[in-house]
Amino acid sequence: MLGAAGAGLVRGLRAGTQVWLWGSRGRSLNLPHAARGLHAGDRRPSAGRGPLERRPSLPAAAIVNSAPRPLQPYLRLMRLDKPIGTWLLYLPCTWSIGLAAEPGCFPDWYMLSLFGAGAVLMRGAGCTINDMWDQDYDKKVTRTASRPIAAGDVSTFQSFVFLGGQLTLALGVLLCLNYYSIALGAASLLLVITYPLMKRITYWPQLALGLTFNWGALLGWSAVKGSCDPSVCLPLYFSGIMWTLIYDTIYAHQDKRDDALIGLKSTALLFREDTKQWLSGFTVAMLGALSLVGVNIGQTVPYYTALAAAGAHLAHQIYTLDIHRPEDCWDKFTSNRTTGLIIFLGIVLGNLWKEKETDKTKKYIDNRIEN
Repeated sequence: MLGAAGAGLVRGLRAGTQVWLWGSRGRSLNLPHAARGLHAGDRRPSAGRGPLERRPSLPAAAIVNSAPRPLQPYLRLMRLDKPIGTWLLYLPCTWSIGLAAEPGCFPDWYMLSLFGAGAVLMRGAGCTINDMWDQDYDKKVTRTASRPIAAGDVSTFQSFVFLGGQLTLALGVLLCLNYYSIALGAASLLLVITYPLMKRITYWPQLALGLTFNWGALLGWSAVKGSCDPSVCLPLYFSGIMWTLIYDTIYAHQDKRDDALIGLKSTALLFREDTKQWLSGFTVAMLGALSLVGVNIGQTVPYYTALAAAGAHLAHQIYTLDIHRPEDCWDKFTSNRTTGLIIFLGIVLGNLWKEKETDKTKKYIDNRIEN
């Protein structure tokens, strides 16, 4: 029996090497009814939204399906089969770590790996918290009745134990950082626990999500440098919040009818037909804040080129967005993984470019001295 379980785990790990390269085409982010945000992930569209249901995240699902059967409900509970939410949580961390690298150097791969593990664990913990909040309602809704807690595959007590395990492992990751970062990371726990409730009390739950999901923009820098530099970290954090308002407002348009019927709130319901104007404003604010980051840290041409490319990508999203077609909202939403990767690539290349500029400066100074 142990041999069979081990073989299943090996198969799962082999499949896992493809997951983070592929991302997700499936329904990965969602806080149904209590607060549909990025930790839930398996909400299915209501009747008439069939195309979304036919887009599972095949490589990610292969991990879950290859795992020993008793583990599968727990892997689904933490949405390991739908990694788009993990990407959107992780990418602001990569921006911060990349910006903190020494001129001419690649980002710290150890830190990138550490934060990647932390993103998986904390997103999983958030999913578990979400399903514990929503389990009674999920049982009454066809599209959410198959969730592990609602379906009875995992009991409330078991979910508490599992949540404790995930948070313990996440704490282990956090304790690998410096003391400043440990305290900073611990401070985010209140946001993780409470933001799923925001959709009940405000039309700006996406703002609460942004405050939570972009904490890594602060933490990544402090993990490398030992503390936060306000001139870099604050505009970077602000830009991440603006980005979250963009992609999660798009996401929320998929659920606006259900939200209106049951009395929940979102920026999609607040903005309505003015959504594109609001998204355009958030995009300008995001790019402006990222440009300020670049100026304050002395970034170079590749960085600003990447910002232009990310801006063009977001502009295309907004211009072609059809807020009344859930499948189009889903496509635009998931394409934000590309936006985040473009910015990260620009940060890395821009930092490597600094070495070239430094070499040119040295040669110029040397020539002036010789002459």
